[in-house]
Amino acid sequence: MPAKIKKFAVPFLIVFVLLAAYFGYQSYMHVSTDNAQVSAHFLMLSSRVNGTISKVFVEDHQKVKAGDILAQIDTSDYSNAKNAAQAQVASLEARVNEARTSYTRAAELFKSQAISKERYDKASADVKDLEAKLKAAKSQAEQAGLNESYTRIIAPADGIIAKKSVEPGQFVPAGQPLFGFVAENKRWVVANLKETELKDVKIGQKVKVEVDAVSGKHFEGKVTSIAPSTGAVFSLLPPDNATGNFTKVVQRIPVKIELENLSEKDVDALQLGLSAVISILVH
Repeated sequence: MPAKIKKFAVPFLIVFVLLAAYFGYQSYMHVSTDNAQVSAHFLMLSSRVNGTISKVFVEDHQKVKAGDILAQIDTSDYSNAKNAAQAQVASLEARVNEARTSYTRAAELFKSQAISKERYDKASADVKDLEAKLKAAKSQAEQAGLNESYTRIIAPADGIIAKKSVEPGQFVPAGQPLFGFVAENKRWVVANLKETELKDVKIGQKVKVEVDAVSGKHFEGKVTSIAPSTGAVFSLLPPDNATGNFTKVVQRIPVKIELENLSEKDVDALQLGLSAVISILVH
């Protein structure tokens, strides 16, 4: 080999060997993938009763606290129903007290044989009947009060309104989604690892997470759960390998990685669905 070529080949070979050793070491020590997304507690908030929206108190992307009222349904019908139910309870309570007094008097008269057993039995039956009606009326009054309270759509926790789908004057049936809500308390990453990469992955292992939208910062995490099945199993049309058209495809298993030591600013930056790159320390 000419000296001039040898002069350049040796350093190149050394660099190549060092790079191969480095990447081999990284591959042995870590399991990595860029098939990962940021996740959080997300839900659609809806009303538990029908009605016309009288007020909406929030806008898209607004932060809210647990217990904040997000929207108000007109309460007129539900307040009237509650008042009527409470009036029915009051009326029945008066009738029950009167019936109990009559029963006590009848019991004393029956002991002295001043009245027949039929009159005594009727007084006893009247008390039981009215007490049963009173119990039912109290249940109806309690439900009427609950229905009135359900006219307030309330934030279940601290979080952000991701999407508002309601306006004042709109009639909403019970169960219709009104607000997309993302809770602020936690963020995690769901990484879809190849089945061939899972043998060394264990719960509790440390993870380094990079998020494309948050450049220049690494987040710390740990593996908290490994799915018991591939993602394909729960797809709308799961593959059927018994049809004879089988083609082997490397399956992916969802792995949940809890992010740790997040500041309020970090939580705000880690928006639901952002792409992430994870590296699990397996050795």
